[in-house]
Amino acid sequence: MRAFSGSTMTRRAMITGAVSAVALTLIGAPARAASAAQAEALVDRLVGDINTAIGSGASEAKLIAQFEQIFRSYGDMPYIAAYAMGVEARRASPAQKKAFTEAFSSYISRKYGKQFRKFIGGRIDVQGTKSVKNAYQVSTLAYLRGQSPFDVTFFIGEKSGKFFNLYVEGVNMLLTERTEIGSMLDRRGGDIDAMIADLQRAG
Repeated sequence: MRAFSGSTMTRRAMITGAVSAVALTLIGAPARAASAAQAEALVDRLVGDINTAIGSGASEAKLIAQFEQIFRSYGDMPYIAAYAMGVEARRASPAQKKAFTEAFSSYISRKYGKQFRKFIGGRIDVQGTKSVKNAYQVSTLAYLRGQSPFDVTFFIGEKSGKFFNLYVEGVNMLLTERTEIGSMLDRRGGDIDAMIADLQRAG
């Protein structure tokens, strides 16, 4: 059982908060999730790090820096970024893919990290873990003040040992971000470099 801080948030906003939870004060990278028990332990550490960062009293700027550091440690950023970019990755140059991954990592941290300061005492309880297609699905129940408990499901790569997706009441984080990146590209007429520049300024 873990507690984390903030006021009131919508359940959909909880998606982004939990995603950014990957970016807190971890020392070193997580071990590979070679078993269901290790995947479950990884999520437990992740939630514990949420508590530590939010309870630290750090400024928003420092918290966001922590979010980015741990997002890169816990999250399989090359995979997440590639999925968010979608089919556009086929026409992107290696340099553009690298620049996008860097910009996307910082964008996620800025965009979602700011929401953590809104949290006030809640908790996430791990319910169980099962193996699904080269990954481990760790099911949890999230509790926020004034709301009924709701499902939050983490996906940990079997080989990478890192977080690569999250569902909150069936809402898929990867699909949500792919849609957002697609909209940014549409606004720029498909210009990948312009979209990357927008990412660097957004959040």
